[in-house]
Amino acid sequence: MKSLKVNDTVKIISGDKKGVEAKIVKIDRENGKACLEGIGVIEKKLKPTTMNPRGGKKTVHLPIDLSNLKLVKASESVKSTVKKIDKTDKKSDKKAKKGAK
Repeated sequence: MKSLKVNDTVKIISGDKKGVEAKIVKIDRENGKACLEGIGVIEKKLKPTTMNPRGGKKTVHLPIDLSNLKLVKASESVKSTVKKIDKTDKKSDKKAKKGAK
């Protein structure tokens, strides 16, 4: 199975939002969670501090476990082609030069 990436469209297969399709906004691979666009968005209240004396509200995404997601459409990302240098060829060239001297 292809691993999930940002901008992939996924379908929720378990939980309250079962059957809903959404786009991935952020992935936390260490904890195995993903944030989806428009799903699990809450407003968090902030206490007044010296930096923010009025307090306020902040919009936060609640993550969903990756095991509860199914890939529907993969994002079209541009793959870069990086040419790898084969180190064994360089070593064999050096040995040939040393023997020729």
